[in-house]
Amino acid sequence: QRGIWFFSSYPEVELETVTVNVTIQDFVADVVSELVFRNVQQVPKETMFIFPVDSNTVVDTFHATMGDSCIEAMLWEKEEAQKLYKATPGMENLRYLQDQWDLWGRVFACFLGTLPPNGEVTISLCYVQELPLQPDGAAQFCWPHELFPWIKYPSDSSHLCLPAGQISSKEMSKNLHFSISLKSARGVSHVVINSSYTPLQYTASDQTSAQVFLKSSPWLQDDLNLMVYYKGPHTLSAVVERGDPKAPPGSLLGQPVVMLTLMPNIPEVVPSPGHLGEFLFLMDCSLFQDAQLPHLSSAHPSICPQNTLLFLLKSLPLGCYFNIYSFGATFKAFYPQSVEYTQENMDSAVGRISSIRPDLGGCDLLGLLRSIYSTPLLYGHPRQLFIFIQRKVSSEEEAVMAEVCRYRDHHRCFCFPANRCVNFHLSQAIALETKGECVCIHSRVDMTSEAVKCLQRALQPVASGISLHWDLPPGLEVSLIRKAPETIFQGHQSSIYAQIHGQAQDAKVDEGAATLQYHVGNQFFNYTLRFSLSPSSDDRLPVHRMALMQLLWERAWEGTSRAEKDTWQSAVKSSLTLGVPSPFTSSVAVRMKHRDAWHRDSLPPDSSMLPSPSCNLVPCQLLWLRGFRPVLFESTKFWMVQKCQLCLEMLSHKAPDTETLTQLSTYCKAFNISWDWAISPLASRLCDFSGLRALVALQKANGSWALSTALASALGLSKADTEGQRPSEDVEPAVWATVLALVWLHKYKWKVLWSELLEAKACRWLQDQAEVQLDECLEAANSLLGCFVEPTVFSM
Repeated sequence: QRGIWFFSSYPEVELETVTVNVTIQDFVADVVSELVFRNVQQVPKETMFIFPVDSNTVVDTFHATMGDSCIEAMLWEKEEAQKLYKATPGMENLRYLQDQWDLWGRVFACFLGTLPPNGEVTISLCYVQELPLQPDGAAQFCWPHELFPWIKYPSDSSHLCLPAGQISSKEMSKNLHFSISLKSARGVSHVVINSSYTPLQYTASDQTSAQVFLKSSPWLQDDLNLMVYYKGPHTLSAVVERGDPKAPPGSLLGQPVVMLTLMPNIPEVVPSPGHLGEFLFLMDCSLFQDAQLPHLSSAHPSICPQNTLLFLLKSLPLGCYFNIYSFGATFKAFYPQSVEYTQENMDSAVGRISSIRPDLGGCDLLGLLRSIYSTPLLYGHPRQLFIFIQRKVSSEEEAVMAEVCRYRDHHRCFCFPANRCVNFHLSQAIALETKGECVCIHSRVDMTSEAVKCLQRALQPVASGISLHWDLPPGLEVSLIRKAPETIFQGHQSSIYAQIHGQAQDAKVDEGAATLQYHVGNQFFNYTLRFSLSPSSDDRLPVHRMALMQLLWERAWEGTSRAEKDTWQSAVKSSLTLGVPSPFTSSVAVRMKHRDAWHRDSLPPDSSMLPSPSCNLVPCQLLWLRGFRPVLFESTKFWMVQKCQLCLEMLSHKAPDTETLTQLSTYCKAFNISWDWAISPLASRLCDFSGLRALVALQKANGSWALSTALASALGLSKADTEGQRPSEDVEPAVWATVLALVWLHKYKWKVLWSELLEAKACRWLQDQAEVQLDECLEAANSLLGCFVEPTVFSM
């Protein structure tokens, strides 16, 4: 869908010209853009600018030029801005937009007014943002396809035989000006762009800076994806930015700021995993409504949430911590605080699952999250939440996200919204903010398989016990603005900010160092990076802007208010000076003649100085949209609509065939969409699920099984058969029982994909037993169960 940047203007307002200058330093991007739109109709059109804002993006400049007037967005102190809103006509339109438009999430919105026939509006937009780390070590920058000009095809149909790229390049060269400057003290290696571009040109002999230009936009509906690869190791990088010489001495703006990006090297396999984490399962009680029906008790193991909890509990490793919460109008915890995963605690939790009762009242997710966040973290055990939700979280979405953002460095969330859940957008934002995953459960048949797959990811090795040590020349010291997290999950990075104070005693010493230390399991890692303290100046101060945003939010979360006058005034002044939105300020737009335009190197004028406020103020505000279609706030993908939402909704009302689901899954992966349709239930109906559930319920916390009548029944055998076929008396009954259960599980592995963690636990337990005759046990188990399982089953 085009025209999403202009409310109610598609397709009459076209994007004609785009000028973008991007400067990327390691993992921070500074974007200065100009967009020219034109009303191609012969009637006036009301236009509005919409720009999503995620937690890693700071929009510092916005103004729109139409004719001889200019609309400029400014920041005011919050209470003063509230007074201006009352004097601004049309603010009710923003409220209508907030509740009625079909997009969701936090956006910057500004009404631009009436665009006359053939009239132009020029949008100037500047922002900075942190860039995400890709698995191969690249920094990723995205620019949405909606912000590329239309490709005007020749009217002569013979031209359509030309390759698509030729048409695009020819047409776009006139109205696309896209330059990318790259900087890194480690050196720029190469770039990969899904569009035609000029060869990488180095602008420094040591290859620490380079430049590249786009020749055309990506083809069709592709967003621009730029991958920047740097030289050297990727464990740690530093960007040091000089302060503003005009800023007051000692202030944040007047001192250098360093941005450190931590990218721990985490091995795929850790011989001694050590502490494995704290796992919290949050279950919406409304999910248990159908599960109370007696005829579902022996159905597919993932058809009800009780069975999902059973599989999750049985799949946890010894030594971790866990707790289960049920929530509705109120919330309850199985334990006052998380408990260690032992046989006794696991048995207790399994026994209490059936006590969860349906609750169709309210949905106090906010209260539950606040309760969880108020409990202290367990040292060495990264906190991970599994949230299963079906009901609407009333109108508290913004408050929920504020809490999640506040503690985003302390935990990770895996979210499972139900098929018709109106909270899908909220669930996805929670998962993205905490670097987790969101999977829509299109039917409860998928719940267990999807939950266990996410648990597999949650059990991957992590970097924990992270510490950072500084070594600066005498006379200099650092104060942290955003601290390093205690844990960094595999495949992710964390950026911290610090202010450099003081004056070096020896002016000739212009180098500092930072040492990163962390553990992965019982392995210790230590990496030191030396960096220059004499960087080139940057008038736009992108690192300072990002650091200031972190500082302002930290102060808001700490409860800084007007009562703390000095701290509060300093925060407000810094926010206004750099144009960085904060909890202490609000946006207001003013329509001015060009000669009266406000210059960004000064603070906004006092509201009393604005002549005729009712004529000059323009509806403009940061809003939290509550619509249907979610916006993917995946770091630099600042505008991405869920591309297959409608298709999935349509398919959810009928039973799609395997081929359709496979094609849809491929489509989703191509667009980096986290929807995952599990087709395993379609192939697993032949499995004896009542036996599977009984078998899983009998597995012990350490992964073993006891040789019992119940086990024989679950396997479809008699106790005499299981005891009589034991290879020898030298084989311990528990070893023989565990091999039998493992072989039975493996027999159905291609049908029951979520049994892998259970099998792995069993294998680890068997490997820990002394003098186990596994070959003889396997041969006897294959004979008894009619299987042909290979010995490789024990090497999982």
